[in-house]
Amino acid sequence: MARLRLFAQARDCAGTSEAGIDGVTVGEVLDAAVERYGTHLAAVIAFSAIWLNGEPASRELPVGDTDEVAVLPPVSGG
Repeated sequence: MARLRLFAQARDCAGTSEAGIDGVTVGEVLDAAVERYGTHLAAVIAFSAIWLNGEPASRELPVGDTDEVAVLPPVSGG
């Protein structure tokens, strides 16, 4: 089970910053998270950077039990 880390708006949508999510690929982990937490999270994921173990990731990359998938929405500031 991969560890899903959620930041900023993604965390707000899910109501948590971290969860264990089953999936064989990054995409499966994200899809399972949307199923668990709802379509608002899907909207945030659509414009977020997705990282696997600290590196930019595509949905097709394989995920193992010790891997971390992070959802990083864009930030603004001034």
